[in-house]
Amino acid sequence: MAPTIRSPFRRTLALMASAAILAHAGMNGVAYAQTAPETTAPGVTAPAAPETAAPAPTPSAPAEPQQTVPIQAAMPNNGPASVADLAEGLLDAVVNISTSQNVKDDEGAGPAPRAPDGSPFQEFFNDFFNKQQGNKGGNHNVSSLGSGFVIDPAGYIVTNNHVIEGADDIEINFANGSKLKAKLIGTDTKTDLSVLKVEPKAPLKSVKFGDSGTMRIGDWVMAIGNPFGFGGSVTVGIISGRGRNINAGPYDNFIQTDAAINKGNSGGPLFNMKGEVIGINTAIISPSGGSIGIGFSVPSELASGVVDQLREYGETRRGWLGVRIQPVTDDIADSLGLDTAKGALVAGVIKGGPVDDGSIKAGDVILKFDGKTVSEMRDLPRVVAESTVGKEVDVVVLRDGKEQTVKVKLGRLEDSDQAAASDDAAPDGSQSDGGVITPDPGENNDMDQPDSGDQAKPAPDSPDQHKGQVSPDAATPKNVLGLSLSLLSAETRKAFGIAESVDGVVVTEVTPGSASAEKGLKPGDVIVEVAQEFMKSPDAVAAKVQALKQEGRRNAQLMVASANGDLRFVAVPME
Repeated sequence: MAPTIRSPFRRTLALMASAAILAHAGMNGVAYAQTAPETTAPGVTAPAAPETAAPAPTPSAPAEPQQTVPIQAAMPNNGPASVADLAEGLLDAVVNISTSQNVKDDEGAGPAPRAPDGSPFQEFFNDFFNKQQGNKGGNHNVSSLGSGFVIDPAGYIVTNNHVIEGADDIEINFANGSKLKAKLIGTDTKTDLSVLKVEPKAPLKSVKFGDSGTMRIGDWVMAIGNPFGFGGSVTVGIISGRGRNINAGPYDNFIQTDAAINKGNSGGPLFNMKGEVIGINTAIISPSGGSIGIGFSVPSELASGVVDQLREYGETRRGWLGVRIQPVTDDIADSLGLDTAKGALVAGVIKGGPVDDGSIKAGDVILKFDGKTVSEMRDLPRVVAESTVGKEVDVVVLRDGKEQTVKVKLGRLEDSDQAAASDDAAPDGSQSDGGVITPDPGENNDMDQPDSGDQAKPAPDSPDQHKGQVSPDAATPKNVLGLSLSLLSAETRKAFGIAESVDGVVVTEVTPGSASAEKGLKPGDVIVEVAQEFMKSPDAVAAKVQALKQEGRRNAQLMVASANGDLRFVAVPME
């Protein structure tokens, strides 16, 4: 008999068919879980549920429900099936903004980037970077592109300040191809927001602000904008983080998203799945300039109030507390008896400010402001700025180890004056951002001053008046916490350049490697208070430190004045 030859191809087909049958029987539960209906926001189509139930298992292979449930629960959420319906209703309210600025040719001279010939970006690069040759000293127009959105059918548009800053001409390009010239209504550099106005012939499509405070990490969001000049671009992602501080301004509280945001998206809206604006796209982190999934948006809870003020007044009117603050570190928290590091430590009070009446004092820790918890130092400037000028608010402070509630009537932050004062950075890291919290050359005049007598300020032209009155401590410095301390005298003021307004106990030497040296104390610093008690002499400092040790404290909180009177708080370990 002739040998039978079985085709390898037929055998392969048989094996594949058997494998498919087995796979179908084992994966029924997973397939069902992937098509299970989801609850989605309005305007978003949910995946359809299966029309027929999964086939019942055969008696020879009984199903085990306890095994099916974990498989279904472990399946990932694939997100909304489509945002097309949602985007369609919002595209007309998002605009492209083009600006031009007349600049001298010799400004920013240097080689310009060049796009490859034939590139679709060639015209874009030409508009931005080409300069007229042989026209040195003349003028040329520099163009830029950005995004914005209509918040009022009458023609009010919101964008970023950096999109229109310095522009001589602002043009709004709408989704239908129409263009209108815009005028600037108001701008706020601290939040990088601006409001523009156009005069439309018919009411415009507009969008409304939503509540960013209700958004959670993981919620779906959608960005619409004008990246690289491509208007009407839609991207979708989630909220990756909240409360981000990127050092862009004094009130940083950014929403972080992985929805693609690129150059040209600035000023565009970030929507929730209800079509409400919960953020204004402002910044990205990217080595290349393109999206790497780290974008930042100004939250609507901050932006909406700023926009309302810009529309009404053409400027912002922020509340002002008139204090200078610094962070509460773990050491400072321990020295104050706090369980955790929280709040904002008041390092000084502005003379003539809203709390110069003694309602808030240096050394207080502000824990709550107008019902809002101050978790860390940077929270305070923002909540104060968002408050209404002239409003009377309750402020919860920690003073002398006890919580107290004081009433404060807020002043108005005058940017022109207070911001100028805030430009002088405090050497101790205390906060003066935005003028809400500012240093003042005479701020320590607000502190409780010692009685006259042996602590009377010496006249600079009569150094001999203290002869015969100086405490032995001045001649024999006392060593406390690695510090050599002495009474202030005309000689020590002159030697260290200490201002006449500064009172306390002067540091003449600091032991290298000591805890005080590690905390940055140096000769010429003046210890004004220890544990919120004014220090008149080195003996008083030593006695107070010893008392704190007996109380079981591990750190001594010192109020330290620099030679020019700037105050800061330092917690020095006593072990």
